[in-house]
Amino acid sequence: MAEQYQVSGETAAEISSSIEAGVVRGDWVFGAALPPVRVLAGALHVSPATVAKAYQELRHRGVVETEGRRGTRIRARPPVTPTRAALRLAVPANVLDLSSGEPDLRLLPPLGPPLRAVAERVGPPQGYTSAVTMPELVEAARARLLDQGIPVADAAIAVTAGTLDSIERLLIAHLRPGDAVAVEDPSWANLLDLIAALGMRPLPVTIDEEGPEPESLAAALRAGARAVMITVRAQNPTGALVSAARAATLRDLLAEHPDLLLVEDDHAAELATEPPHVIGPVTRWWAFVRSASKPFGPDLRIAVLAGDETSIARVTGRMRIGMGWVSTLSQRLLLELWRDAGVTELVAGAARSYAGRRRALLDLLREQGIPAFGAAGINVWVPVTDETHAVATLRDAGYAVAPGARFRVSSPPGVRITIGPLDEPDLPPLARAVAAAARPVGGIVMR
Repeated sequence: MAEQYQVSGETAAEISSSIEAGVVRGDWVFGAALPPVRVLAGALHVSPATVAKAYQELRHRGVVETEGRRGTRIRARPPVTPTRAALRLAVPANVLDLSSGEPDLRLLPPLGPPLRAVAERVGPPQGYTSAVTMPELVEAARARLLDQGIPVADAAIAVTAGTLDSIERLLIAHLRPGDAVAVEDPSWANLLDLIAALGMRPLPVTIDEEGPEPESLAAALRAGARAVMITVRAQNPTGALVSAARAATLRDLLAEHPDLLLVEDDHAAELATEPPHVIGPVTRWWAFVRSASKPFGPDLRIAVLAGDETSIARVTGRMRIGMGWVSTLSQRLLLELWRDAGVTELVAGAARSYAGRRRALLDLLREQGIPAFGAAGINVWVPVTDETHAVATLRDAGYAVAPGARFRVSSPPGVRITIGPLDEPDLPPLARAVAAAARPVGGIVMR
């Protein structure tokens, strides 16, 4: 009987390792339910406590998640690398992929000219001691952020390998496994996966189109949150945008929790047409991260991280004994992109294009009686009553969308539609397909 579950072992460590190995081999489909504790214990001839401990170890490593009556399941994206055969099947050629969350690759600036400019100006080869964060990039970043009202005049600034790299280093610097992190709900799927992989606990904070709701955040703080993650604008997946009034309210709330770590994510950066309204610095530990991936290309893997001196020192200190530094070639390339007036105009044009497509799709959905959300960014969130039905119906109609389960902690179902691949003629048929796939939810907002 144990063979049917493809699990072996006599101790909790052996059982958890067996299940993890099965995930790597592809024996377990992501999202698949593990057998009930007592059933597997009987099959392996061990005590239920041994299996329960094995499941607990897998939860701490972020391989599985517990979903109440649905039992224990393999996470959609566990922090283990599967073999190629276990990778999720690609979207069929006849289906338009609106599930990826990627920017429109057609609107990214070409990298050939700035790369040639970097090659012409690059100095002698860098060694281990000379390759560091470039002061000229730091000062350019400070000026850009200050121009948008981000209070970084006295902040420390570092360069990291992207938003998740920044957040991971900040969480490790301030929290420990078992600590709670307040997250927007629905939230960025990668962030939820990271928190699980670090052995930390997400505390959901409901959001509306103005950002985190103060009452819900206050409840998360009372529940013991030691860190708060807030997306300044273009929240993934809902497109929420922190308003000036909401930022002021949250600032007053967080001022009562001075030892909290506040991390503000501005991943949309130059692609957002709406201004950022930041909350920090209001706590002892504060960080603001802006990635170059959305406006300039996901392959750049570079972000600017600003914050209090201690937090940034801890981040750079851990980098120094790990990856060391972000390549100065990447730093020079980002600086060149920032300085190029032609690139600046291309990115501004891309921002206008996204805004136009997003607003048009929202209008069309509302004409169909479908409430949808997307105040900023490249995604639209559509509440649905049944995610499985909605995703399957849309796929049959020729559209792949992301099921909301990837992004939700406890909020109601929905689907995320990425507008990057869409052209204007695609919008009306998509809106009709969404209307056929989703039932109206009576005005229920993202709660």
